[in-house]
Amino acid sequence: MTWPFLVFLVVWVVGVVCTFLPVVPATLIIFAGALVAALMDGYQAAQDLTVILTFGLVAILALVVDNLAASWGARKFGGSKAGMWGALLGGLLSFFIPLPPFNLLIGPVAGALIAELLFERKPLNEALASAWGTLVGLLSGIAAKLALHVLIGLYGLWHFWGR
Repeated sequence: MTWPFLVFLVVWVVGVVCTFLPVVPATLIIFAGALVAALMDGYQAAQDLTVILTFGLVAILALVVDNLAASWGARKFGGSKAGMWGALLGGLLSFFIPLPPFNLLIGPVAGALIAELLFERKPLNEALASAWGTLVGLLSGIAAKLALHVLIGLYGLWHFWGR
């Protein structure tokens, strides 16, 4: 085991844990860990450029998938733009709810529900459907991002092992 391997391992684990925290750029944390590990190892374009470019593309894919999944879930179940903004604001405010990991779920769902009820004046059953869609989208995005983070990590660990 080398220092670059250990640095990447620690940053990758931190990034995977941060996958479950809203607003924390877990994908970028993992990508930065790969860059630091490559630089610590005396960046070698022939070996590291492919890894860095692959990680960069997967990082962009993870960010897009995460955002599209949440929007898709809200829209698929009848959510409005106000509901999506409510989910975003609820996600930000969820940092202040002292119930981890439930704050990750409660904040966006409550935000979407409240926004649909107050700003769109939807009946309760339609507002609940939008909130449910927000939850489905949120969980789908987290699952997709987690899968991509695990793949990035396994590839990175393989790449930095024994160098």
